[in-house]
Amino acid sequence: MRVAVIGAGWAGLAAAVEATRAGHAVTVFEASRTLGGRARAVTGTLPDGSPVVLDNGQHILIGAYRETLRMMVLVGAEASTRLCRMPLALRFFDGSGVQFPKWPSPFDALGGICGARGWSVLDKLSLLAAATGWQLRRFKCSSSMTVSQLCASVRPRIMAELIEPLCVSALNTPAPRASGQVFLRVMKDALFGGTGSSNLLLPKQDLTALFPQAAADWLVDQGAEVRMGARVDTLQADEQQRAWLVNGEVFDRVIWATSTSNAALSLGKCAQAAPESIASQLRTWIHVAEDMRFEAITTVYAYAANTSLPIPMLTLRSHSDSVNPAQFVFDRGQLGGPAGLFAFVVSASEGEREALEAAVLLQARTQLGLTLAPIQTIVEKRATFACTPGLARPPTQVAPGLLACGDYCEGPYPATLEGAVLSGLAAAKAMGSA
Repeated sequence: MRVAVIGAGWAGLAAAVEATRAGHAVTVFEASRTLGGRARAVTGTLPDGSPVVLDNGQHILIGAYRETLRMMVLVGAEASTRLCRMPLALRFFDGSGVQFPKWPSPFDALGGICGARGWSVLDKLSLLAAATGWQLRRFKCSSSMTVSQLCASVRPRIMAELIEPLCVSALNTPAPRASGQVFLRVMKDALFGGTGSSNLLLPKQDLTALFPQAAADWLVDQGAEVRMGARVDTLQADEQQRAWLVNGEVFDRVIWATSTSNAALSLGKCAQAAPESIASQLRTWIHVAEDMRFEAITTVYAYAANTSLPIPMLTLRSHSDSVNPAQFVFDRGQLGGPAGLFAFVVSASEGEREALEAAVLLQARTQLGLTLAPIQTIVEKRATFACTPGLARPPTQVAPGLLACGDYCEGPYPATLEGAVLSGLAAAKAMGSA
């Protein structure tokens, strides 16, 4: 079949690779000049005027992201050279916190909990009891339960230093509003997904180079077409031919792989001219997509020459009062970037860019003892969907011959790179029955 993939983010490129492997003729349309969608490279400038490659947001992968790692290897993006693998560590600057040893799963989690610094015996027992309960219940809970409700039995220090940082990094939604069931799915895969599943995988290259560029190069080598700067202005259904017209070109299948807002807008325009049998299906899909709510992520890049952190990533003491907004800091100098470059991540961020930047710089001074010069602050206002209990997510199937993919589509994972890749693979595999 002739297949059009609209959007060259992680989901769209995963779908394009899978469709090409299945023998289809694939054309990828990307409106921008940069691959990667909401996980892509951007440019910046250091204080001395030298250029530096940044990302539109700092991402963390974990060892349980099997499909992302498999796709990277498939397109020649060797994970061992592009990712810094380290045992799960949520450590603070003073050395307190949890760090898993290099043991097989799930004994690494047990060892990390028992050896956590700064936690009392009662703290550790409350976490072990809660985790045992999750396992006994097969990592299932009521669809209406929040993470705070799920973890009501753990002591306050465990909630503040482990559960809340894990929740906001994985679901990008504060624990009082985050889905307990989705949180449990991530915990199950990380803690019981096999040796290395809980490992942190920190990118040592920019996010475009990490997978999207390698995927695009692989697609071209396989005879697919990747069109950059190619905006899709019209999408039309041809019921008689059982085909779709993309900017006037005929395709047997279309996989829409853009952001939620772009997809809803573009499919809404398509519905206006489509036959009612198709238009009604488009409107149903759009209704679900437009009901979703979104969370912002702010990344503050800052610099101080000849400085570094003890390890590539540290947890920060964060509060919702905006005084200490960042939850994590990454030493980009230890991850392939210039020495002295740091990325501070504010998940589920609120407030204006300038205020967040000033608060993060103050947080760096008080918690890390670093006086930093701001390089660039990036606010992605619709970075991820709010992963709340019982959330309805748009399905993969939109209309006959038309599918959608993205980390926001139906699936077991929150808005992560693995969620995007899984969605892309699901859309490619569903083409035969679409």
